[in-house]
Parts: sequence; C-alpha cells; structure tokens
Amino acid sequence: MTVQSLSLSQRLSAVFVLLLLACCAASVVLQMRGSERHEQEVIQRLSLDLAPQIARYPELMEPRGFNPSAVSGLFDKLMAVNPSVEVYLLDAGGRIQSYSAPEGAVKRLQVDLAPVRRLLGGGALPIFGDDPRSPDGRKVFSAAPLKAAGRDAGYVYVILQGESRESLAARVNAGSAANAILWSMTLVALLGLMAGLAAFRLITRPLRTLTEAVRGLETHGMSWLPQARPLLKQAARSGGEIALLGQSFERLAQRTQEQWQALRNQDQQRRELFANLSHDLRTPLTSLHGYLETLRMKSEVLEPQEQRRYLDIALEQSRKVGRLAQEMFELARLEYGVVKPEMEQFFLADLLQDVFQKFELAAEAKHQRLVADIAPGLPPITADLAMMERVLMNLIDNAVRVAPEGGEITVELQPHAQGGIEVTVRDTGPGISAALQEHLFERPAFTGYAAAQGARSGGFGLMIVHRILQLHESTIRLMSQPGAGAVFRFVLR
Repeated sequence: MTVQSLSLSQRLSAVFVLLLLACCAASVVLQMRGSERHEQEVIQRLSLDLAPQIARYPELMEPRGFNPSAVSGLFDKLMAVNPSVEVYLLDAGGRIQSYSAPEGAVKRLQVDLAPVRRLLGGGALPIFGDDPRSPDGRKVFSAAPLKAAGRDAGYVYVILQGESRESLAARVNAGSAANAILWSMTLVALLGLMAGLAAFRLITRPLRTLTEAVRGLETHGMSWLPQARPLLKQAARSGGEIALLGQSFERLAQRTQEQWQALRNQDQQRRELFANLSHDLRTPLTSLHGYLETLRMKSEVLEPQEQRRYLDIALEQSRKVGRLAQEMFELARLEYGVVKPEMEQFFLADLLQDVFQKFELAAEAKHQRLVADIAPGLPPITADLAMMERVLMNLIDNAVRVAPEGGEITVELQPHAQGGIEVTVRDTGPGISAALQEHLFERPAFTGYAAAQGARSGGFGLMIVHRILQLHESTIRLMSQPGAGAVFRFVLR
C-alpha cells in the first residue's frame, strides 16, 4: 500500500503515532537523565560529611606530611565497608598522593580543584569532579581539606559512585530498565494510537461526508445535487475550514447547476428559434414562390393590372424575408461582440425628431398620431448614435404596427432621478400577452406577438433593442399590463 492510497485520516493517524513514539522516546531519555541527576544530587547531599569525617583521622598526617602506610590501610578498610566509594588523597595542587586501587586502575595523576573549591564553597548540587579512574569521566564526590602543623596540606577526595557501584547497578538495572521502557512505550503508543484514531475519525467525519457528496456528484452528475445537499449541509455544521469548503462547494454546485440549466434553456431556445424561423421563412417563401409560379404559368392570360398586383405581393414577401435575414445577421453580430458602440455626445431630442419624420407617412396611412413629450433642458447623452437610432426605430415601428386605426404613439424624454434621460415609448394597442412578457427580450416572438398583435413577422426587433441597451449598460423594461397598450422604458446617460 502506497502513501497516496491512504486516506487523510490514516495519514494523520500514522503521523500522530510517529510523533507520539518520538515524544515517548525523548521523554524516556529526559526522564532517565533527570532521574539520574536527581539520584546523584541525593547521593552527594547525603555523603557531604563523608570526606570531613575521614579527614579527622589523625593517622593520615604526621609532622612531615602524609603517612602513606596509615593512609593505605585506612582506605582499604573504608572501601571494604562501602565498595561504592573510592578514596583519594590529594596534595595542595590536586596531585594524587595516595589511593587504594589495583595497579593501572588510576588513569589521572591530578584532579582539577575548581569543582572541589566550589563544593567547599557551598555551590549548588550536584557538582561533578574528575574521576581518577577515567581519562575524561566526571562524577559526584565529597571533599575535605587536610591540615598539617596549621597549614593546608591537601584534600581528602572521595568518589561517591565508584566502578564497583556502576558495574553492579548496570547488571541489576539493565534488564528491568529496558523492559520497563519498552512496556511503557508500547502502552503509551497503543493508547495514543487508539486516542488518535478516535480523534481523527471525529475530526475528519465532515470531510468524509463532503467527499461522499463530491463522489456522488462525480458519479451521477448534477441530477444528484438534491441528494448531495443534505450531506453538504451536514459537513457545513462542523465549523472551521471544512465548513467553509462545504459551503463553497455547495455554492459552486448550485452555480454549476444554474449554468447548466441556462445552457439547456439556451439550447431549447435555439431549437425553438430554428423551428420558428423555419416556419416564419416558409410562409413568405411559399407565397413568393406561388405568385411567381402563377405569373410564369398565366402570364399570357393575366391582365397587366393583375400581373402588377401579383408582383407587388411577391415583392412584399421578398422584403419580409430580407428584413428577417437582416435582423438575424444584426442580432448575431451583437450577440457575439462583433459590433462595438462608438460613443459620442448628442442630444436625444434631435434624434427623436429625425426618427419621427421617417414614420410620418406610415402613421398618416393609419391616421395615427406621433407625440413627442420632451422635457426642457435635457442634457446630451453619450452613446452610439446609429445604435440609438436603431433602438428608437424598432420600438416606434412595433408601436405603429400594433396600434389601431386612429391610435397614438407617444415617446417621452424625461430627466432621471439618478442622472441621464428616461425614455418611455407607449402605444394604444392591445398590449403584450402575459405568455410573451417573461421572455419578451430573450426569444423572438414569432407566432404570438407577431400574429396576435399584427406586428411585422420576425420578432427580432426587441431582442436587438435589448442587446444594444446592454452594450450601453442600460436595461429595457416592459411597464404595461395586457390589454392596456405596451409601455417600454429605459435610461440613457
């Protein structure tokens, strides 16, 4: 099993166990060292009076100095009574003058007197001095000065943990200490492992829940999102970073679902667009084909006036197809960002008057009135002049076509409360049905708006208006109710 195949909980548990074992080993080492140092301090504190008592023996000194025979005999007796100690006699310079040890056991000829002076001066215990039987060893000791004829003659130097004691302690404690350490480390490791597994299982439970939700979405797709939501909310209740991760993933999944639904809607709209477009093109093309075929077959029997009427009808149908193709091309360029607005400053009231002039004949033919309600002192706007002309022409064209005989089309230009000009286009037609209002600016109104309300075939006009205003950071809204005329409103700055 590789590291990559382990779960997060297993990896955390493994790291925890390794750290626990390392901490146990370090703790045992520190505890053993601390215990040893404590033992040495206790031994040294209990044996501080040992060297002074030895120094009181009068046989150690004679008027001329040390008494080697007495010293050797006394040291042999002391070490026989207490084999753990080693007694040495030092001169005033720290050189070893006498001791009781086998030949070659003593490795030093001189002892550093600095620790001796620190001990005699009451320094903090334990204090370690040179071990004569080791070239570089240091051990706790007891020391006392020797005087001869009132003068300092040397020191009694007693090693409190001699070789005999260390050898015996090593044999006695080697097996038991190792077993105790091994069992204690094993017990602590097992307890730590159990506690770590339980703790990490509880800590990583929200993460496992989140993983289950993610895997479900990966396996079943976005259709599994309703089943994943309870799991995501359960993971979010844990708090901390996992909760934030769960909430972020839930929002991401929700956004993905919304985008996926939007794509499905767009695909559905595209299918509807092609279906309706095919239907809308088929009608004028069929009519055009029929009249042209009639002219070709009956050209010899038809009167010139009748031929002209057939040609006018065919020409009108051709214009419908041309307008539809032009609108499709224009909308495609707007949708895919081919057209960019060229901003300039101009007065919207002047543009409205020009557009009204283009619809005067069409309005007079239906006895309609074009009304411009323009507030005085309107500021100029910054926009694409050609695009704004297109917006006004599309809205007024629709209004003229749907308004009845003798109706009225009104365009209001009023200052907006937050700056800019509020444009309102209203007519006295039948209004827009509720079925078309929801997606009026998103899909072409081929069969409903066009047929029911008498608008020209196509229905791309409002989509073009909506897209142009989006490019100018504005939005068109339908303000009217069905049966009360259409009212469109937007703001330009």
